[in-house]
Amino acid sequence: MRILAFLLMLFSVISGCTGDYSINDGRLGKKAENDKNNVLLLASFNTLRLGEKEKNYKTMAEIISRFDLTALQEVMHEKGLKKLKGYLEKLTREKWEYVISESSAGSEGYREYYGFIYRKNKVQEVRKIGFYKEKNENEFMREPYGVYCRSENFDFVYISVHSIFGDQEKQRLLEASTYLTVYEYFYNLTGEDDIIIAGDFNVPADNMAFKNLHKKNILYLIEPGTNPTTISSGGPVSSYDNFFINKDRTREYSGKSGVYNFVKDNNYDIIKKYISDHLPVFSEYYNNEDLD
Repeated sequence: MRILAFLLMLFSVISGCTGDYSINDGRLGKKAENDKNNVLLLASFNTLRLGEKEKNYKTMAEIISRFDLTALQEVMHEKGLKKLKGYLEKLTREKWEYVISESSAGSEGYREYYGFIYRKNKVQEVRKIGFYKEKNENEFMREPYGVYCRSENFDFVYISVHSIFGDQEKQRLLEASTYLTVYEYFYNLTGEDDIIIAGDFNVPADNMAFKNLHKKNILYLIEPGTNPTTISSGGPVSSYDNFFINKDRTREYSGKSGVYNFVKDNNYDIIKKYISDHLPVFSEYYNNEDLD
């Protein structure tokens, strides 16, 4: 009976990953809708201790296979990325590759790696740039990490972040107010106009703490109020995950973005245990020409 119950529970998780969603209403369409040669689909996903906690890698592969390049937060060990890559290749029968930060970031009590996993026939290059160089050791609990990416004619810098949650809201707001410095650091380092910041900010993107970004026309893509991205036992709650880009510079952005809500049948506790307590966010870009 215990085995039967577990199998039924597992099927419920896997069933939550199926469905035909429309990308235009903030949910992800079938892969066929986005597998055009001139379109690149980026995602960001807090994977809740990938490589450490018990995971349903088959379901995680089904989710991530819908995107061409995904920035992953909370990667605990490289073995989790290796295992995920294997499941992706078995599922899609395509070649996948990953990049992991050269070291972990965090505190003495908790550290994690940044990971990027991508479909090789859509993304020709993902090259490490490295961690944001802090002006002082108190700017970030986990310094943002950047990679240079190229998909056909579209090249860009992709910065993955996982902001502090901490004991007080003040800690989160202080980090949020520093992301303009992060943007400018990677711009000055690379000279690349197309800079995309994505990840788990632990603060809704419309918070006034991001006003420095907003003043420079570096704006969020996903409306926080109507697009929760974290999962509680009762369902999606806070809007912590998002993208920031300068739309005047990154003109390759197609205007399509959203949250991929793969949960079905309200199986939130199972999803939190075997997948993550976050939903992936995504945004779409044209890669047939470089417009910067």
